[in-house]
Amino acid sequence: MFSEPRSGRLTAWGNALLVGLVSPDDAVLAIVGDDAVHRVEGLPGEAGPVGLTLALGRLRALGVSGLRLALPVPGHPLGLSGPPEFNARALDVEEAVVCHGAALGLVPEVSEAGPEGDLHVEVVWHCLPVREAPPADVPSLGEAERELAEALREATEVLSRLDVAGSGPVAEAAIDAYRARAERGREALAPGYPPRAVRVLELADRVGALVSLALENGHGGAVSAGEMAARAVALRPVERTARRARVAAYNSVVEERERG
Repeated sequence: MFSEPRSGRLTAWGNALLVGLVSPDDAVLAIVGDDAVHRVEGLPGEAGPVGLTLALGRLRALGVSGLRLALPVPGHPLGLSGPPEFNARALDVEEAVVCHGAALGLVPEVSEAGPEGDLHVEVVWHCLPVREAPPADVPSLGEAERELAEALREATEVLSRLDVAGSGPVAEAAIDAYRARAERGREALAPGYPPRAVRVLELADRVGALVSLALENGHGGAVSAGEMAARAVALRPVERTARRARVAAYNSVVEERERG
């Protein structure tokens, strides 16, 4: 299902921390979530991996004033600006954080550790140089909101035309259950984000969940390999719109700060 990326949590709560709206402890608690531990490797001035609290403080000392989310996929380097090494790492995991105010970026590497039945998740954020340039294909909040409204209509029409169960009440119930699980115990975005950004992110999550449900389930008339492929092609632009909107929502506070 369409879940919150770790890079999204780091972007949102890191931005709140950088402007003093949350404490370091609260920010790290929200970023780590259900994971066991997060470390940052490759920070300038540090010989080895460091904890997230120290890393965020170090980034601020290096001149970082904001964080931007990138959600690239092959053929669509959404939110990236280079160089190739950073882009390649980000594309491998389809997410990254790009710093504003210093030419650095962070890409997560997720691993599981511990005995069977008691596994826990550890995350290492690799800090790498980035190119200081406008991020690729990121819309404004207003553009994202308009595009999402159209994407939701397109997704419903496509799924109905292909006789996919993802367009009916079963899908609606599944999406509502997914959103309840995703939102339980977490705040939408983080302190300091405008209500419009929260609204855009919630709609993007709903559109993304609808697409994921349609692609992951074989219910309805589209059951052959050819029909499943046609479904994926038809929904690709909708998924792209949802990803662009999510990035716009997470990056909105930095964009507003730049305009201001």
